[in-house]
Amino acid sequence: MKYPFFLLFIFFSVFGFSQKSKIDMKAIEKSLNKNDSPYNYEKLIFKYKGLPRSLDSIESQYLYYGRNFRTDKIITSDDRFKSLAEAFKQNNFEDCIKQGKALYGTDPTNLDILLILLRAYDSIKDGNNFMHHLNQFRSLADGIKSSGDGKSEKTAYLVNSVGDEYILLNILKIGQDYTRGSKPSKDGMFDIWEKEGVKTYIKVLYLDS
Repeated sequence: MKYPFFLLFIFFSVFGFSQKSKIDMKAIEKSLNKNDSPYNYEKLIFKYKGLPRSLDSIESQYLYYGRNFRTDKIITSDDRFKSLAEAFKQNNFEDCIKQGKALYGTDPTNLDILLILLRAYDSIKDGNNFMHHLNQFRSLADGIKSSGDGKSEKTAYLVNSVGDEYILLNILKIGQDYTRGSKPSKDGMFDIWEKEGVKTYIKVLYLDS
């Protein structure tokens, strides 16, 4: 899906300097389901929905990567998402928001849903909802950014899906003038984006395999 350039321009400011931390998927899965954990999913999602700017990068990581262990996530091949995308394509923003809010209620950390809602709220000049979802997007993007620096396989940026990879590429300003190479790993696929000898490593996670 292609997103408006004005949104992507805004998102460039997401990635400043942040502390990098190694992602431990087993710890994330365990903590999200543990009631007394500070990273319990219900605690984090409450904070994310209410005050997304208050999330630190670790909390954002637990929310973003924890989505891999949810059974209620919505994928782009889902008929509900296709219906949302069609409403967006037809510029039917009222219906787009209605559908988007319903899907957001089920899968609130879905970057594709957030971006469509952002475009729809911007189109109807609803600044409050636009900024709220933008802050949520920025929090999740900060979680991705702090997963690595993209300079090697060991420090690759980690993303949950190919769709999220292309969102990240837009934010990093990596485009058609880059070449891509790919390399499989046991729990994902490395994509190596190169321009003028400089490489950026992104790992798409396949945790179900």
